[in-house]
Order: sequence, then C-alpha cells, then structure tokens
Amino acid sequence: MSGTKVVVDVEGHPVALTNLEKVLYPDGFTKGQVLDYYTRIAPVLLPHLAGRAVTRKRYPDGVEGQVFFEKNAPRGTPDWVTVVTLPSPGSSKGRETIDYVVVDRLAALVWTANLASLELHTHMWRVQDGAALPPDLIVFDLDPGPPATIVECCQVALLLRPLLAADGHAVVAKTSGSKGLQLYARADSFGSAEQTSAYAKSLAQRLEKEQPDLVVHRMTKALRDGKVLVDWSQNSAAKTTVSVYSLRARPTPTVSTPVTWDEVEACRRPQDLVFTSDDVLARVEELGDLFAVLLPGR
Repeated sequence: MSGTKVVVDVEGHPVALTNLEKVLYPDGFTKGQVLDYYTRIAPVLLPHLAGRAVTRKRYPDGVEGQVFFEKNAPRGTPDWVTVVTLPSPGSSKGRETIDYVVVDRLAALVWTANLASLELHTHMWRVQDGAALPPDLIVFDLDPGPPATIVECCQVALLLRPLLAADGHAVVAKTSGSKGLQLYARADSFGSAEQTSAYAKSLAQRLEKEQPDLVVHRMTKALRDGKVLVDWSQNSAAKTTVSVYSLRARPTPTVSTPVTWDEVEACRRPQDLVFTSDDVLARVEELGDLFAVLLPGR
C-alpha cells in the first residue's frame, strides 16, 4: 500500500523501494510500473548510460506535479553508486564543481527510478578517470514549431541523413518521446564539443538555406511557426539530451524510442511514432537495440 517501504537486493546491493502504488501518470501508471519498466529495459539502456554523467528530471508527485532537474548526487546517495566530480564553469548556483551520478549498473538505475527520476538526460561525452572525454556522439534535435509535428521532423531527417552519410556518418533516429525527433551519429572524427557544434550548425544552416519554408536553425520563437528547428546547440558540452529508452513526463508513459528509417519514411501522422513503455519493451524483444551502433567499439 502507499507509504510502505521494502528493501530489495539488486545484484548484491540493498535498494529501498517506497510508495510503489503511487500514481505518477494521469493514465494510472504507477511508480511500481516505472520501476518495472526500467528494470526490464536495463539490458539495452545501461550500455548507453555507462560512463555518462546523468541529469535526472524528478517528479515526486507525478508528471502533473512539481518537477526539478537534479545534477548533483542527492543526500543519502549509497556509497555503491558511482559519483564523479567535474568542473562546473559558469554554474548558475555559483558552484565550481558538480557531483554527477553515473548510472552504470542495475542497482543504480533502480535506485534513481525509485526517486521518481522519470527522465534521464545525458551529455554527448563520457567520463573516464574522473575527467570528461571529448564527445563521442553528435546529435541533431529536430523540434517542430506548431502546427508542424513530428511528421515534418521526419521530412527534415530524410534531408539530413544523406548529408551526414556523405561525410561518412552512419545515422540513427529516435523519437524524443515528446513532440520531436532526434538524429545521432558517432563523433569519432571530432576532437571537441566546439567542433561538433560547429559541424551541426553548418548543416542546419545549409538546410535552412535550401528549405527555408521547412527548416530554421535559430531558436527565436517568432521564426519557428510551422517549421522544424534543427537544434545544433545540443552538442554544447554543457547541454544534455534525453537518453534513448528514457521515459518522458507526458500524460501517458511515452519513451524516447529508436526507430527505423523505414518508419521515418512512412510517418504520416504524429501518432505513427508514439511509443509507450509496453510498446518499447515489445520492440526491443523483436528488433533488438537499434541504437547499438553508437556504442563504443561498434
């Protein structure tokens, strides 16, 4: 019942679970179901989180309640949870460093999910030996300005893909789990976030020049009506993007979901690319991890 607490053993680590019947989504999806989803998706999610500092969006009273971003490890973080201290230049809170959590094992994933961390956001770089590495990923965040939808995002994705392929980048796509679409490629040929940002910006500007009625590369809201923002700025070393397989705080438990290029080409309605937690578990069972090509060594 609500208010109960149970301690479970997760791969040798004690994890306290609380309020499992608490409803976190308007459709009735509970905290227990959130924990169940993250536990079951862990085999494909954890490799993408490994070595990455994770910013959590916490919804202690559900998606319709108060939300807060949490970068620092909270008080009471178990000593078996990996924490890495990194510089934080220009921090809005005046801190010189941030103690980031790294979700590198199932127990850590269950622990953070129990804190109602519905959304997991990561940088384009990993951490090694207590320091941030150069980016290993490049992202294009396609954000539709109403009345544009993910349908128009798919049109832009199909324009971006050959440009990236011409430069030797294998590109994979995923839904944001909200309104848009995101394209990812490995950034092995780049040495810094400044370089990946400059490259992404150049392609966004090129598309805007070629498709001015469809694409915009600047975030100014007045320019975005009915167009797709190709947000190249997500490649900044300071920014994070929602992780693949993360839940989103929507009316239903939608997920940032890898999609095939056939699905991108076939998208005609926004609902064509909406996937809930149950959908994603079934897709992984059938298709495997469509984002595996981005993992180190692949």
